[in-house]
Amino acid sequence: MGGKVKDGAFKPYVAAEKSQPELTVAAVVVGSLLAVVFGAANAYLGLRVGMTVSASIPAAVISLAVMRVILRRNSLLESNMVQTIGSAGESLAAGVIMTMPVFFLWSAEGVAEVPSPFALSVLAVCGGVIGVLLMIPLRHSLMVEEHDILPYPEGTACAEVLLAAEGDGGAGGSRGIFAGMGISALAKLLTDGLGIVPGTVAAKIGALRTEFSAEAYPSLVGVGYICGPRVAAYMLSGGVLGWFVLIPSIAIFGGDTVLFPATRPISELYAQGGAGAIWSHFIRYVGAGMVAAGGVFGLVKSLPGIAAAIAGAFRGMKGPGGAGAGRTERDLNLKAAMGIVAAMLVALVVLPGVPVAWPGAVLILLFGLFFGAVAARIVGIVGSSNSPVSGMTIASMLGTTLVFKLIGLGGPAGMVGAISVGAVTCIVMAIAGDTSQDLKTGFLLGATPSKQQIGEIIGVVASAAVIGGILLLLNSAWGFGSKELSAPQATLMKMLVEGVMSGNLPWTLIFIGAFLAVAVELLGIPVLPVAIGLYLPLELSTTLMAGGAVRWLADWYNRRKGREGGAGILFCSGLVAGEGLVGILLALAAVAGLGGKLDLSARLSTGPIGGVGLLLLLSALVLWYARGRTSDK
Repeated sequence: MGGKVKDGAFKPYVAAEKSQPELTVAAVVVGSLLAVVFGAANAYLGLRVGMTVSASIPAAVISLAVMRVILRRNSLLESNMVQTIGSAGESLAAGVIMTMPVFFLWSAEGVAEVPSPFALSVLAVCGGVIGVLLMIPLRHSLMVEEHDILPYPEGTACAEVLLAAEGDGGAGGSRGIFAGMGISALAKLLTDGLGIVPGTVAAKIGALRTEFSAEAYPSLVGVGYICGPRVAAYMLSGGVLGWFVLIPSIAIFGGDTVLFPATRPISELYAQGGAGAIWSHFIRYVGAGMVAAGGVFGLVKSLPGIAAAIAGAFRGMKGPGGAGAGRTERDLNLKAAMGIVAAMLVALVVLPGVPVAWPGAVLILLFGLFFGAVAARIVGIVGSSNSPVSGMTIASMLGTTLVFKLIGLGGPAGMVGAISVGAVTCIVMAIAGDTSQDLKTGFLLGATPSKQQIGEIIGVVASAAVIGGILLLLNSAWGFGSKELSAPQATLMKMLVEGVMSGNLPWTLIFIGAFLAVAVELLGIPVLPVAIGLYLPLELSTTLMAGGAVRWLADWYNRRKGREGGAGILFCSGLVAGEGLVGILLALAAVAGLGGKLDLSARLSTGPIGGVGLLLLLSALVLWYARGRTSDK
């Protein structure tokens, strides 16, 4: 599938002189449904744990199952189009959950009103479309000229998945995804739906004034497996640092000290709220400082890639891609694309209810184009899951807030405007990265770039059309910032914007976190996963580590037996998607007033034993499914 591109030596699977059905009605319908499903599921997951998982490979497998097995259509490029459209929903959700929940948090505090669902969708659509169109001048340099330099791991993996079924009509791991979805849906129903099994189990450790806790949710096991044991261990180390070092230190030595931002003595906080009160008042600010510093470190280390991305953008302006180019080099018209970008920026300013003013539109253009180009290149090296999008979002958010404050756009209006600019910019980065991965898949398979770019836009619009309603639904059911939906990244953005505007942040705690990040960086350990583990409640990191441990065991077993193990990733992707979808359904039930009628915890609760048992059962099922299975044959 690989090869040199020099002198046109690289030959895609479907040659340029050949053609297959590609952007068809069936592909658009199936892909749009996947975009909505993966967008909703990842929005729920991201608001729970602050992480999303790539939907590209699951979308590729499901596209094979639907297009080849159910619809009996045998076009490789049509299946690729379904994956292209479907994966856009997950990336758009990743950008949304980092920023837009801030509107709801401010509404709950009486600071500002939440923009209408229409306005939220406009922000999402504009960010997504700009992110897609940005890849037009970059595509040739990143995909063609640097084919042997930038591997684009997710994009290459998707091409391999699609090619694996070529010639046999198979849809290999699709059953694994659907099995994971079914098991996850049942587990979610038992925990948060019927209340028979507790979602969280905890044990107090009096000598250390803290507690050990874990959650019995399938999505967390799945995310831990997908991330792998190393990343999961980094996250758990952050949780251990917070709950077994910092919290005991504050609780034991704090005494009657009143430490800002708390207004009561530490001893009183602990007596009334336990270790959780210490975490919510102090540790999350330390974690915020560590996350922010980790994002800056990631951005600084990406500077060589940033320079290369800018140079590539200028080269791409001169590259082939017009109407006269061959099929596999044909992009959408660049002049028309830039005109659409300009129209999007004007729409953000003039449409009623959209909280973006002219200074914000200018900053979206500057930050969006700059960081979008960076994201498109960085994911080619480290993959979408490791792209420093959060760090770039923090940088753009802080820059926007400072500019607004300097030009007199302060107060609630300035803060809402800053979050709006940050939301659009973040979505631009997320979609630019996803588009580049999909274009890499298309480059290897022989897809038509212009049709893929149209497909990406369709996926963005389909997902954005419902994302505002999903946010309203989830907030109505549980509220952002609650235990059910902690919205950690959005809470961090809220703190930073408020702190810059008012100067009222607990800077001491934030700088402690920043210097912890320095110490971790000096040790040569990735800062962000450790920082996220510190910033999130311990029970999340514990269960993520359970999934990572299962991944280690599965890999060890498969190496020992000389087997290939790939089905575990697909099964765990199903776990993530299944819980997200049932979470949306439970939110609908809660808003309709049916939540209490479903709750059977008073009569059938299994207690902590049930929670531990469910966690062990989920881990065992993942391990069983991951041992050496690459297909369902």
